[in-house]
Amino acid sequence: MTLLLDTHTFLWWLSNPAFLSPAASSAISDPQNRVLVSVVSLWEIAIKRQIGKLAAPINLEHDVQRVGFEVLPLEAKHIVATERLPLHHRDPFDRMLIAQALIEGASLVTRDPSMTLYQAPIMTA
Repeated sequence: MTLLLDTHTFLWWLSNPAFLSPAASSAISDPQNRVLVSVVSLWEIAIKRQIGKLAAPINLEHDVQRVGFEVLPLEAKHIVATERLPLHHRDPFDRMLIAQALIEGASLVTRDPSMTLYQAPIMTA
């Protein structure tokens, strides 16, 4: 199974995995699963840290490598796919993660209820 972690899911995995549901924790830990962290989430974390909305003491590049997740790059096909998404909400980071999950055939691991409005497969974080 391919999993794409929402930004908060990735942060919880790094800082407090107990916040995650048992199903999500088990799926992320399963070596048979491909676990992706989007470069979009890394960008969102960097922006939120810079403007003071997030005080996470993490080294993004080091932590992604340490936990063994694969960084999903942002490609033109992901950007184009956002045009086909309904405007349930306007958060560009969320919309890009939904598009990436759809294009990559991944389940988005999230606890954000607005993400369930889209047609992407969701696993509750």
